[in-house]
Amino acid sequence: MAEQILELKVEESGERLDQWLAQQLPELSRSRLQRLIEQGQVQLNEALCQAKKTKLKVGDRLVLKIPAPATLALEPEAMDLDILFEDEHFLIVNKPAAMVVHPAPGNYTGTLVHGLLAHCGENLAGIGGVQRPGIVHRLDKDTTGAIAIAKTDQAHQSLQAQIKAKTARREYMGIVYGCPREEAGTIDAPIARHKGDRKKMAVDETGRPAVTHWEMMERLGNYSLLYYKLETGRTHQIRVHSAYMGNPIVGDPLYTSNKFDKVKLTGQALHARKLIVEHPVTEEIIEAIAPLPAEFEKLLRFLRQRA
Repeated sequence: MAEQILELKVEESGERLDQWLAQQLPELSRSRLQRLIEQGQVQLNEALCQAKKTKLKVGDRLVLKIPAPATLALEPEAMDLDILFEDEHFLIVNKPAAMVVHPAPGNYTGTLVHGLLAHCGENLAGIGGVQRPGIVHRLDKDTTGAIAIAKTDQAHQSLQAQIKAKTARREYMGIVYGCPREEAGTIDAPIARHKGDRKKMAVDETGRPAVTHWEMMERLGNYSLLYYKLETGRTHQIRVHSAYMGNPIVGDPLYTSNKFDKVKLTGQALHARKLIVEHPVTEEIIEAIAPLPAEFEKLLRFLRQRA
């Protein structure tokens, strides 16, 4: 795709620059438009404008340059992806344990993004950033289950908006140490970066709001199978909240010092079981259910036999 140059005229005053552009160009996400503004790709009345909050007036003329998508420095890697849903707009993949979602220090190959580039080809170019093409939300490396990937800017914008508005439903299953007394509950506790360990998150009153709803699925002796529904999506949210209420996830290398060696686990026993979203184009409700991984089922069988 070559560079695009768009000329636009403002008919109504008072709107913020980034908001107005998002309304005029619904095929581009607001975050991408904000990046274009910051990168100096917008001229307002023939002058460079890099302030996204600039108020527009009737008669203002805008020129927006949309550079050709950057060539990905990532090499596609063929992978056997477990695809739960796919069409020309987006797909939902059942991510296995030990797979990082996107490239980061220490993980420059073998990520889900590398497999998606091989599967989707050029459809992902330019969507969501060069290193995270198509990624709508994330799962921790050793958390398994359903994750959505956009193939178009429209899908990316819609799916991220649904997550932000809490209309997308993300539901998880986890095996924890101990047995909560209640059958269900809500953890409403803000989360921030751990002050003493940058790899960890922690409940902290200065952090961002975080709300996790949970319910008991099965009591397994000194363990429990819990079902979680996320209202927010903070880093490590379920893992942090579970530890905070005294029931850390089995196998979690960061949030519990308990060792579980009866069943070999790749990571924590946490699985993104269900993802429910509205289709970005047809508005149909899409429900994807990710089967439990073999390790999770093996652990459940072991605990049931002991209970």
